[in-house]
Amino acid sequence: MGIRNYRMGVMMKTRLCEILRIKYPILQGAMAWVSEANLASAVSNAGGLGVIAAGSAPVEIIEEEIKKAFSLTDSPFGVNIMLMSPEADKIVEAVCRLKVPIVTTGAGNPGKYMDSFSAAGVKVIPVVPSVALAVRMERLGAAAVIVEGYEAGGHIGEQTTLALVPQIVDEVSIPVIAAGGIADARGAAAALMLGAEGIQLGTRFICTYECIVADEYKEAVLKAKDRETVVTGRFTGHPVRVLRNKLTREMKQLELDGAGVEEFEKRGTGALAMAVRGDVENGSVMAGQIAGLVKEIKSCGDLINEIVTETERIIRKTGNSVFSI
Repeated sequence: MGIRNYRMGVMMKTRLCEILRIKYPILQGAMAWVSEANLASAVSNAGGLGVIAAGSAPVEIIEEEIKKAFSLTDSPFGVNIMLMSPEADKIVEAVCRLKVPIVTTGAGNPGKYMDSFSAAGVKVIPVVPSVALAVRMERLGAAAVIVEGYEAGGHIGEQTTLALVPQIVDEVSIPVIAAGGIADARGAAAALMLGAEGIQLGTRFICTYECIVADEYKEAVLKAKDRETVVTGRFTGHPVRVLRNKLTREMKQLELDGAGVEEFEKRGTGALAMAVRGDVENGSVMAGQIAGLVKEIKSCGDLINEIVTETERIIRKTGNSVFSI
């Protein structure tokens, strides 16, 4: 559907732009402790969709971030709700009350909240790890779905973006947003060719001027090579992709020693916040496999403009006959 719904000559426009009322079909991924109002509003002001990550934060903090985002942008933005959070019910209520236009969801099924979102006029875009859940989300009224592959940073599934996106495109009629393994225009063009109508970038937005993470975190991403990421915690059922460091070596040793889930997760508690504040040896430096493609820090505006311009160029260079509507 992506290429069929891609309008040539109007700078990377798809159905998703109309549905979400955004200029470009580019979403900023939700990253706990990273995706706050400053980053989200900068992405939205640049024509994409910025997203505030609620994570496990108290509802009061998320309400303040939402109000701040409204003060920094007149463009649509979203809030990501991690459905496993003990604050999820309260955050859903706050999002509806404050009239946030778009919600993305992760770590669960948002089915029980869909009526509330619909009544408040909130468009819902769930992250889905399988064809079955994507189909179910469409039936429940999702505006689109985010298909995030194994290549992504942070909590991951088992299927790759390349394999999963076209399978879900074939089974749903709503727009599919490809996530995981996308850092530039080449990834964006590939996603459109797979049938996606939008892309989501997480790791790439870490290395922007507007992102609040410590310089040490950004430098760790900039220095990363192709084999720099590892996956920890598979045995817990919640694997996480991060950059190699002292923490990952300790976590791997715990796994080898047969540590229990409780002991393993206790070691990781608070580790992401440590990394965001600059401790990139003992903290959890979440990043995707595309970290090796990130070579410089840019503004969100420059990054989005570059992706849009270059994606258009790549598609035109490939030939209109291939991508004819």
